[in-house]
Amino acid sequence: MNKKIEMIAKQMKRNELLTLEKLKVMEPGIFATGLVKDDRLYRELELKWVAVRGGIHDWAIYYHLASSTDGYVRDSGDKCFTRQVIRELVPCNDEAFAMYRF
Repeated sequence: MNKKIEMIAKQMKRNELLTLEKLKVMEPGIFATGLVKDDRLYRELELKWVAVRGGIHDWAIYYHLASSTDGYVRDSGDKCFTRQVIRELVPCNDEAFAMYRF
């Protein structure tokens, strides 16, 4: 991993703002993960979520049961379509949000 990508990965872990510039230099794959209990996604269950950068600096968030692996959530989880939840899980500016793959 090059230093610029490594720096971005560390920033994302600290919940810093996702920008289009950061998306452009990231390699495709999972760049943020977490656990959430939010009735807007699924009632009364803790869920694991992963944020995934796509092949053309687009991105999406997927979620599944908390016991799932990151890879399973990425490949088989449900996509998050709730705009407010997306911005709460991965704080981002408007340019980065415009690249979200709905």
